[in-house]
Amino acid sequence: MNSSSSAASDGPWDSALELLRIWDPAWAEACRRMSVNPWGGEVLPRKLVELISIGIHAACTNQNPEGTRRHIRAALREGATRGEILHVLKCAAVMSIHSCSLGAPILLEEARLAGKQAIPKPGVPTPACDQMKAIGQWNSAWDPFFQLDPEWTDQFMATGAGIYAGGVLPPKEMELLSIAFDASFTHMYAPGTRRHIQNALKAGASMEEIMEVLKICVAHGVQACNLAVPILEDELRSREAGAPD
Repeated sequence: MNSSSSAASDGPWDSALELLRIWDPAWAEACRRMSVNPWGGEVLPRKLVELISIGIHAACTNQNPEGTRRHIRAALREGATRGEILHVLKCAAVMSIHSCSLGAPILLEEARLAGKQAIPKPGVPTPACDQMKAIGQWNSAWDPFFQLDPEWTDQFMATGAGIYAGGVLPPKEMELLSIAFDASFTHMYAPGTRRHIQNALKAGASMEEIMEVLKICVAHGVQACNLAVPILEDELRSREAGAPD
């Protein structure tokens, strides 16, 4: 079996699949068939599937080292460059901004109820925020924390402006990647998912392509088995050998 067909067969799986085939072959095959479906290459290019998979595993909401390594290796095999993979990792880091997207509006609302208000900070230069607005990447959900701390917001946006303005990935692929970050089962950030679906449609993505991204997110649920099946095997062996609990 060549490397491409192996990648198509294995998709998000590691060696845990072989144990599952022994313990519960019917379920293992049903789950394998479902989970490897996006790797068939009929809707999204295999390289993009692997880049999205890297993002899901490396994201600050997941940080799974085994899955990240597995899909970096597969992406390189499919022709991804260091620059493309590094770009995905940068995106995986800055999605942490959703802590402020969630928390800052609540802070402003609760502060108003408590009779407090933010101290105005006029005249603070915000060139990175200005750039994000100029390239159409400013999100109104960022307004609350911009109001609270424009200097820090600009420092953060300086990390994001270069990502979005760099052109490493085409706009449609950037939006598909962003959908995966926000819709991933470790994040499920509804406002961002909706915004990036809207942007992906505007960038020319089809409904089928967007659905494929959601399927990739679901496929990586098998990481539960990749993690725990080998542990179960180890514990069963220890018990059989009479090791103490």
